[in-house]
Amino acid sequence: MIPVSYLPTLNAALNSASALLLVAGYLCIRNQKVLAHKLSMLSAFTTSALFLVSYLIYHFQVGSVPFQGQGWIRRLYFTILISHTILAAAIVPLVLLTLVRALKGNFDRHKRIARWTLPLWLYVSVTGVVVYWMLYRL
Repeated sequence: MIPVSYLPTLNAALNSASALLLVAGYLCIRNQKVLAHKLSMLSAFTTSALFLVSYLIYHFQVGSVPFQGQGWIRRLYFTILISHTILAAAIVPLVLLTLVRALKGNFDRHKRIARWTLPLWLYVSVTGVVVYWMLYRL
C-alpha cells in the first residue's frame, strides 16, 4: 500500500505521463500511425483515470492543502488553479465523448471534438503538474 503522503507525487507523475502520451498520440495521428495513436490515447485515458482515483483518495483523507506562497506567486497560483479546476471538470465529459466516438468508428465526429479535447486535456494535465510543484515543492 502506498502511503497517502506519496500520492501528490504519484498524481504529478500520472499527469506528466498523460501529457506525454497525449503529445505522442497527436504526433502519431499526424504521421498516420493509427494503431500507435489509439494505444497512446488509451494509455493517456488510463493514466488520467488512475490520477483521478488517486487524487480523490488523497483529498478524501487529507482534505484541502492551503497554498503558503505570498505576493505575486499567490496570485499566479490561484489563476492557474482556477483555470485548471474549471477545465478539469469540463474535460471529463469531453474525453469520454471523444473516446466513445473513436471506439464506435465515428471518426469524422471524433476528429471534430478531438480538436477541442486534446488542447484542453493537455492544458489540464500540464497545469496539474504546475499546481503540484507550486503547492508541494516551492
